Amino acid sequence: MRLPGVDPNRPPPGPFRPDFWRSPLRGRWLTSVLGLILLIGIPIVAITGLISNVAYQPLLGANSIGTNLSPLDLYVFTWPTRPVWLYALTEGLHVTIGLALFPVLLAKLWSVFPRLFEWPPVRSPAHALERISLVLLVGSAMFEFLSGIFVTQFYYPFPFFFTSAHFFGAWVFIGAFGAHVALKFGTMRRGLRTRGDVMEAAGSGAALEPGPVSLTAVSPGPVTMSRRVLLGTVGAGSLLLLVQGAAGAIGGPFRFLSLFGPHTNPGSGPLDFPITETAAAAQITPASVGDAWRLEVVGKQTLRFSREQLLAMPQHTYDLPVACTEGWSTTQRWTGVRLRDLATLAGVHEAATVTSDSVQPAGYVVTLGSEQVADEQSLLALRVNGIDLSLDHGFPARVISPAVPGTHCTKWVSGMQFSPVPA
Repeated sequence: MRLPGVDPNRPPPGPFRPDFWRSPLRGRWLTSVLGLILLIGIPIVAITGLISNVAYQPLLGANSIGTNLSPLDLYVFTWPTRPVWLYALTEGLHVTIGLALFPVLLAKLWSVFPRLFEWPPVRSPAHALERISLVLLVGSAMFEFLSGIFVTQFYYPFPFFFTSAHFFGAWVFIGAFGAHVALKFGTMRRGLRTRGDVMEAAGSGAALEPGPVSLTAVSPGPVTMSRRVLLGTVGAGSLLLLVQGAAGAIGGPFRFLSLFGPHTNPGSGPLDFPITETAAAAQITPASVGDAWRLEVVGKQTLRFSREQLLAMPQHTYDLPVACTEGWSTTQRWTGVRLRDLATLAGVHEAATVTSDSVQPAGYVVTLGSEQVADEQSLLALRVNGIDLSLDHGFPARVISPAVPGTHCTKWVSGMQFSPVPA
C-alpha cells in the first residue's frame, strides 16, 4: 500500500529517520519485559474496576453510573453488603495496582516511541488498522491512568462526571489492549527469549534485538546506564507508588506511609480520620444544622425528627469502613439508628430503596439499594467512636452502610425517602 507522494525509501528528516533515535537501551527484550508486567497487572486493574462499578448500578438513581448501557452494562449481580470491606478491597486494589503500573506504562511507551514515526507511515490496510488500534490504546491508557491519578489527589478538573467517563474509557482501553495482546503476544515471547544475550551485554547497553521495524538504535549514543539499572529505577518508582496506594487503602497505622497522598484529617482523638470534603468546602455552617434542623423521613407517611428524638431511639454500634473512589479507606466505630427501623416507622415494611438528601447547597442526593436498607448494619449514624459527629464528619447525621462507596454515605442528611421495590 503506497500513499500518494510518499517515497518509502526516503523518510523526511527528524524522527522518521532511524539514526534519529540513539538510546542504546531500547530493544525487543526491554519492551517485552515491560509488556509482560503490564500483561499481568492490567487485567487485575480492569477486573477490580469492573467489580467496583457494580456498586453504582442503575437502580441507584443519581449516584448510578448510568442506565441501560447495553452490552457495557455488566451488572450481572446485585452489590452485596458482605463482607463489609468488599468495596474497600476491590477499589483499593484497583487504585493501588494502577498507581504501581504507571511508571511501567511510561517506560513501555518510551521503549516503543520510535515506532510512532515508522516510514512509510502506512504499509498496508492491516498495518493501518494496527496503527489506528495503537492510537486508541495509547489514548485510552493515558486518559484512564491520568484521570485516575488526578482523582486520587482529590483533583477534579473534568467538565464531566468522572466515574461515568472512566467507565466508558475503560471499555475502550480493554478492547484496544485485548487486540494489542492478540497481535503482539508472539512478538513478546520471542523478545523474552533474548534474555541470555541481553544479560551478557547489560553492562554495556549493547543493542542486540534486530527486527523488521527495529527498536535498536542504528547509531547508539554513549552508554550512561544499563538496562538492569533502567528496570531497577522503574521498579523503585512502582514500589513507591505501590506503598502509597496500599497505605491509603489499608489505612489505620499504615496511613503515615502514604507520603504523597492527600491528608484531610479535620479532627483529633476519636475524630482523627480522613475525609474527602470538609464542611467549609461543602458550604455547611453550624447555623444550617443548628437547633432548627429536622430529619424528614418519607415513606407511606411523612415524619420529622429532631436529633434528640433520633438519639432516643434504639441505638446500634458497628465497625464499618468508609471506602472512597480515590482508593483510601478508614474503619471507624459508628453508632446510630438502623435504616430499616426508620423505614418501618415511615410505614414501609417491604423491600425498599432509600434516597438521602443533604443540607449541602449543591443538593447532594444519593440512593442505597434494598440490600443495604435491609442490612442491620446500615445506619443513620449520629456518633462515631463514642462521641458526637463533628461538623466535618457529617453532624448532625450521616448515612453509613457496609461495603458501599464512600460517596453513597451521605453527610449532613436532611431527608430520607423510602421507596418500595416493585415485586
